[in-house]
Amino acid sequence: MVSSEDYERAEQFLPQNIKHNVLNDDITVHWINDTDQFWYRRERHNGKEFIQVDPDTNTSSYAFDHERLANALSSEMNAAQDKWDLPFDKIEYANNKTAIQFRIQETTYECNLSTYDCRPISVTEEPPGISPDGQWIAFVEDHDLYVRDTSNHEVIQLTSNGEKQYPYATSYPSPVDMVEEGKQDLDQSVEVSWSPDSTQLATFRLDRRSANQLALIQSSPDDQLRPRHFLYDYPLPGEKGLPVAEPIVFDIERRTKVELDIDPIPLLYFGDGPQFNWYGDSDCLHYVRRSRGFDTATFFKIDSRTGESRTVIEDESDTLVDPRMSHARVIDTSDEIIWSSEKSGWHHLYLIDAQSGENKQAITTGEWVVRDIKHVDEDTRQIYFTASGREPDCDPYLRHLYRVNFDGSDLTLLTPEPADHTITVSPSGEYIIDTYSRVDSPPVTVLRHSTTGDEICELESANIDQLRDTGWVSPKSFEVTAADDETDLYGVMWRPSNFDPSNDYPVIEHIYTGPHDQHVPKKFEAYRSGAQSIAELGFIVVMVDGRGTGRRSKAFRDYSYKNLSRTGVEDHKAALQQLAEEYSYIDCSQVGIYGHSAGGYDSARALLQHPDFYDVAVSSSGNHDHRLDKASWNEMWMGYPVEEHYREQSNITIADQLEGELLLVHGELDQNVHPAATLRFANALMDANKDFDMLIIPNEHHWLGEHPYFIRSRWDYFVKHLHNTQPPTEYDLSTY
Repeated sequence: MVSSEDYERAEQFLPQNIKHNVLNDDITVHWINDTDQFWYRRERHNGKEFIQVDPDTNTSSYAFDHERLANALSSEMNAAQDKWDLPFDKIEYANNKTAIQFRIQETTYECNLSTYDCRPISVTEEPPGISPDGQWIAFVEDHDLYVRDTSNHEVIQLTSNGEKQYPYATSYPSPVDMVEEGKQDLDQSVEVSWSPDSTQLATFRLDRRSANQLALIQSSPDDQLRPRHFLYDYPLPGEKGLPVAEPIVFDIERRTKVELDIDPIPLLYFGDGPQFNWYGDSDCLHYVRRSRGFDTATFFKIDSRTGESRTVIEDESDTLVDPRMSHARVIDTSDEIIWSSEKSGWHHLYLIDAQSGENKQAITTGEWVVRDIKHVDEDTRQIYFTASGREPDCDPYLRHLYRVNFDGSDLTLLTPEPADHTITVSPSGEYIIDTYSRVDSPPVTVLRHSTTGDEICELESANIDQLRDTGWVSPKSFEVTAADDETDLYGVMWRPSNFDPSNDYPVIEHIYTGPHDQHVPKKFEAYRSGAQSIAELGFIVVMVDGRGTGRRSKAFRDYSYKNLSRTGVEDHKAALQQLAEEYSYIDCSQVGIYGHSAGGYDSARALLQHPDFYDVAVSSSGNHDHRLDKASWNEMWMGYPVEEHYREQSNITIADQLEGELLLVHGELDQNVHPAATLRFANALMDANKDFDMLIIPNEHHWLGEHPYFIRSRWDYFVKHLHNTQPPTEYDLSTY
């Protein structure tokens, strides 16, 4: 029997509710006027306070007198203000730190820190398209590009032949924005990249004339009875009709237009156009081009005056060159490039001669993964970067910070604690803000010296007293072996707060196997996963990163190349079976699975291919046929052109294999995975005369994680089919 009290406890553990029971687990620092001084917001049980820190003197204090500011605001706003619950979350220092500015609703205030005189002020926001020196503002009008001189307001028209489907300096719009504004045609922000000396701008002309489109139907708009529809560009895998960007540079001084000597760039997803970056001398740009199918990444250097381009780096793979694993950092002072690549089989850094393209030096090597460059000191020729998998006897996904010289020497670990480290480097590079935690260890935020990693002081340690008071049981990390009986896999399980190891618990897997990353949480934030609320209903919830996911070796991730089905996610089945052997309270005779987006595909696929193991699936926003999903993601992992394996791995193709209980869920306005993916799957299930359940949610886009009816429906489905009992009738999630 699952009662309303169980649902109330589960609701208490929903992410948006339980997060209020932990203080200072997510510290964000704000640097003050490009110095190494910073402020941050400290949470209190009764509100918040603002703290400023000077690393040079290792001192901290209140950023302002909270009581005096509260009194001043009370007088100015004619409403009492609580000094520990001031009506703003951000501040900005002004007038050489003699005042602070903050925004309350639509009004910006400035407060003098000597007199505590607080008054509304007029603030002019920096417009998009402004040049670095502030002299020029680029803008688009009637699909053509203009610049305005801010000193004399002179307007220069740079183009005159723009069209609605062939405009300058604007990308194709997001359907989310269309829905929010309630109209098809939007005013798009200008997209330009100014040269450092403000004399040139790089942009593109977007050719949408042959682009294929999809339509979304909004059945229930708030302001009218008649449904609305929205058309938007959405390239599918293998299609030829794509929006393409034609790159251009305009020289404002010479009033010239230069078309760049590179092929038009296909844009495979709505959003920003191609990103061109300038060299410091303003004479050249660089751009990394990805081929269709993503098997090649090419670094181009382009002369902005002539448009001539040349290839400096070309990275190729017989599978794919992962865009998240091939980055460039140009070193202007030495005419070098720091390039990251998986060509060794692991993601590492290389020093490239920017003229010849010669690989001068492998900066990092070994069977571990560089995660992110945090800071480059060109004077000392040192790189600060995070990496995982290098430290022995440690979860290979936990990130640590390292420093290394450009020549690969003196590789130094700066954050030794066996935890996942989130790093921010100060503007000068002298200091590090490090927040480290594990799923079972609350966050600690410290200030460190960058040269040694030595701790200067502890800024905050998360307070979890209220979380403990709920009876919360920390998630448990585990290690198992993949279905190949060789590869180590890592995961996390969530148990209910009233957990009793002598009981038997049905197990539910939370699955997401997107190859672009690893997905099992490694930080303490796992406490606010939606998995915990599901566990509260009398389940063990498990998540594991199987072969084919990211942040391990290239071979580990390439297991999913042209194989997104993972032959029925066999690693996940193997993981659950091993856990059941180790923990007697896990009942593998009753197994559920749920996932969203790619996880929606995974959860349905598991039920279709392993009905002997999985009994119940809740599949939300699933991309059930990769031919119907965005080209940008699917061509990366399934390859280009579209071949027979696309059809073979479609859930629609094997819909007639369904056994067990399946709930399909989709938002009618899903801009990312079109609702047709679920509806075509449903059509195939009907053709096969299969029983299933389906929920289409009006007015919702791709993300459904906070929709109360969806949350309750998923709870009900697992309770009904795994506990074999009726859930509380129409439980109202707004009660907690």
